[in-house]
Amino acid sequence: MEMPSPNPAILARKARLAERLLAVLPADAVIQEEAETRAYECDALTAYRCPPLLAVLPRSTQEVSDVLRICHDEGVPVVPRGAGTSLAGGALPTADCVILGVARMNEVLETDFENRIIRVQTGRTNLSVSGAVEEEEFFYAPDPSSQLACAIAGNIAMNSGGAHCLKYGVTTNNLLGVTMVMMDGTVAEIGGAHLDAGGLDLLGVICGSEGQLGVVTEATLRILRKPEGARPVLIGYDSNEVAGACVSDIIKAGVLPVAIEFMDRPCIEACEAFAKAGYPMCEALLIIEVEGSEAEIDHQLGLITEIARSHNPVELREAGDADEAARIWLGRKSAFGAMGQINDYMCLDGTIPVSSLPFVLRRIGEMSKEFGLDVANVFHAGDGNMHPLILFDANKPGDLETCEAFGAEILKLCVEAGGCLTGEHGVGIEKRDLMLHQYSAADLEAQLKVKDVFDPKWLLNPAKVFPLSVTEGRRAVALAAE
Repeated sequence: MEMPSPNPAILARKARLAERLLAVLPADAVIQEEAETRAYECDALTAYRCPPLLAVLPRSTQEVSDVLRICHDEGVPVVPRGAGTSLAGGALPTADCVILGVARMNEVLETDFENRIIRVQTGRTNLSVSGAVEEEEFFYAPDPSSQLACAIAGNIAMNSGGAHCLKYGVTTNNLLGVTMVMMDGTVAEIGGAHLDAGGLDLLGVICGSEGQLGVVTEATLRILRKPEGARPVLIGYDSNEVAGACVSDIIKAGVLPVAIEFMDRPCIEACEAFAKAGYPMCEALLIIEVEGSEAEIDHQLGLITEIARSHNPVELREAGDADEAARIWLGRKSAFGAMGQINDYMCLDGTIPVSSLPFVLRRIGEMSKEFGLDVANVFHAGDGNMHPLILFDANKPGDLETCEAFGAEILKLCVEAGGCLTGEHGVGIEKRDLMLHQYSAADLEAQLKVKDVFDPKWLLNPAKVFPLSVTEGRRAVALAAE
């Protein structure tokens, strides 16, 4: 079949934009060949793809400022991109946009162990932040499952958490300051190496804003002393509901583990086949880890195991040494990769009150039968951040649409149970049309006005977060005002 000829107007615009960008960036930092831009056509929500007009890979805040100023002048949308691990389509391009990737901005700029901070460029990967301070017995607490690959930029954009967020909090609890470039090229310093900045909490607005307000190029992060020790316990149950009730009782008892992770049978079976971690074949598995001195660990695990035994576990196994502890965590950390080997899946991240776990898990099981699609559950149970993995066949007509409809019902269920649409993956394109299910029109309008202030032309990360009809309307108003 003969391919359609490229639009001459688009080609001319692309050539002009590339010429201007090459005036401020090295030649290898501007990617314009179609075969090369396809590397940026999607993120980890691979069901949706769209090659960008161009991609750029700056190395400094000044280069980011130059790029944004040029795109602002040209009226070209910009999609910021960290490592592309977003599961919500947060870095999905539009055909007329420039992808601004921060992967080459990966330097450690400052470490201050006395004040427990590290300042990094935001293209640096999550795990390598801890790697930069581990010799001094420090670490960076947020630990998403993708921490080997995901960038600090994306962690800030989506307010990422991880297995240990129950005790240490998510990104916003460990972020002290940022350098952010706004769409017109203005560079702003917000927060810094101190406990709290005066005035409005702009840092709280930026963390979790999904690239809607600016491009964060540098971040000052809190680092912590490594604990004296840590020990996990593995607990198996014969139903999801009983495991959920156990989690609820642990939290109600006032015990604060560093992590409580949940896996159901489909996930257990996939992880065991993939990682061979020695998991029991039961209906639900909890991994609960505590840390501190040996006395603290023994005391906390004593309380936890007492609660766990009251729910009649089919297996209760406490790690006896570091090797056994690593094996307990091995399967959980391998969960998403293990599931990907056996099925296409969509991973959600609705959040619910911990007390609602038994009810929500039961309803998800019922809805699974209604929609005819299996679900594997793996999530941060301690703070109610769920990760249902809906299994579908991308090659089967209609399966993706059924999966999306099922996912929407799960997320609505989370909101109705007193939770919210997203705990750490962000809204992206995945949940944008569900925003009115969580927020009133007035609530949404308040958020839109914040976007108006930071990005009046509505050029940053288009078609994300807000319902598409709303963003298109806002963009039309902005164009009419020019």
